[in-house]
Amino acid sequence: MKNIEIKSARFVISNTDISKCPMDGKPEYAFIGRSNVGKSSLINMLTRHSKLAMTSSMPGKTMLINHFMINSEWYLVDLPGYGYAKRSKTQTRTLEHIITSYILDREQMTLLFVLVDARHEPQKIDLEFFEWLGENSVPFAIIFTKADKLKKTELKSNIEAYKNRLLEQWEELPPTFVTSSETALGREELLNYIVTINETI
Repeated sequence: MKNIEIKSARFVISNTDISKCPMDGKPEYAFIGRSNVGKSSLINMLTRHSKLAMTSSMPGKTMLINHFMINSEWYLVDLPGYGYAKRSKTQTRTLEHIITSYILDREQMTLLFVLVDARHEPQKIDLEFFEWLGENSVPFAIIFTKADKLKKTELKSNIEAYKNRLLEQWEELPPTFVTSSETALGREELLNYIVTINETI
């Protein structure tokens, strides 16, 4: 495994319109998940920048497409979370439009990382989201977060449950990663995966 390090990570732009996203053609790796799945903490752990993505005890704070330039080579994109019940119908529709337009129409998006809380059994909203990605031929990988909150046997059991549910509809599983923002578990594997893809583009 290569020793990959992030030498620079900087915020570039936030917006709700993909036409205003960077147009330099660099590959983009987008991160999405249910509200409170630990997305901001994971981004901060990957970049070793404690305040790059703002963490909040209030779920559903990310309402914009946020671009971060990594090593002047690729973008890490922080997308709004889905499934936060306390939003109004208008807010929900707006966010759905932002998310779907980016995922389906953003040509620079190389891969979508979908974050799943490893502490829970398979959630209907996540399974439906995976199905939608498959129907639209969107390339994605799954990141199981908060692995440090579980015993190893529980963690393994929960991940296997997700994989078994996916195999009911999928012939082949997407790549999966197990992470912890507290212990930096999975950091090298994730960064190596991104760099390996970049080398093939």
